[in-house]
Amino acid sequence: MLVTIFVFAIGSIVGSFLNVCIRRMPSGESVVWPGSHCPFCKKRIPAYDNIPFISFLLLKGKCRFCRARISLQYPFVELLTALLFVFSFASYGLTYDFFVYTLFLASLIVVAFIDMRYRIIPDEISIGGMVLGFILASIRGIGFGPLSFSAAPMKDSFLGIIAGAGIIYLSGFLFDLVYFKLLKKPSVQGETSSMGMGDVKLLAMIGAFLGWQKAVTVFFLAPFLGLAMGIVNLLVRKEHVIPYGPFLALAAFISLFWQDKIFAFIFLR
Repeated sequence: MLVTIFVFAIGSIVGSFLNVCIRRMPSGESVVWPGSHCPFCKKRIPAYDNIPFISFLLLKGKCRFCRARISLQYPFVELLTALLFVFSFASYGLTYDFFVYTLFLASLIVVAFIDMRYRIIPDEISIGGMVLGFILASIRGIGFGPLSFSAAPMKDSFLGIIAGAGIIYLSGFLFDLVYFKLLKKPSVQGETSSMGMGDVKLLAMIGAFLGWQKAVTVFFLAPFLGLAMGIVNLLVRKEHVIPYGPFLALAAFISLFWQDKIFAFIFLR
C-alpha cells in the first residue's frame, strides 16, 4: 500500500509536468524555462501553490495573484497520470516494463490533449518517442549477461515502426485516391487528405513501443473508438473533421493491457 501511494504521488508530479508540456509545446516554448507561472498575469507560481490536487483545491481553482480561473485540465491530467502509474504498477510491478510503459503512457497523454485542443501532434513526441521506443526495446534485449542478448525486442520494435506508419499511411492514400481522384468528391473544410502525417508518425511511435502486432490492433481499434465522437461532432458542431490522435492513444492503452483478452474473446469464444 505504501509503495502504491508513492507511485500515485510520483504519477501526480509527472502529470503536473505534462500539463506544462501540453501548454507550452504547441507554441514552441521551452518546457524547462521559465519556471511555472500564471498564463494570465505571468507571475511565478510558488512551490506551495504547485502541489498536485492540493493547491488547486486550496486556491479554489483560481490564481493566487490575479484570481483568474485555473482550467480543470490541470488536476484532471494530474489525476489521470497518477492513476495510469498505479495501473501500470499493478500490472508490471517496479520492473523495466513499468518504467518503459509509464513513459509511453505519459507521452500519449501529452499527444491526446494537444491534438484535442490544437489539432497538431508535436514531432518532439512522435518522432522522438519513436526513436526512444526503439532504443528502450533494444535495451530490453540485453538481459543480464554478456551472452544473453536477444534481437527479438529490437526486431519487433523496428517492425512496429514500419507496420504502424505503413498501414495507416497506405489506408489514407488509398482512401484519398478513391474519394478525391476516382469519385471526384469535393474536399471538406479545405481538407485534401483524410489522414494527417502527425497520425502516421504517432502510430509509428506506438509501434516502436508496442511492436507490430499491437500496432495493427491499434490501427483497427481506433476507428471504432472515434466513430461515436465523429457522429456527435457532425450532428452537434456540424464539423466533419475530428482529431484522431486521442483515439490512437486510447486504442494504444487498450491494446497494451488487454490485447490478449480481446483476441481470446473474438477468436476463442
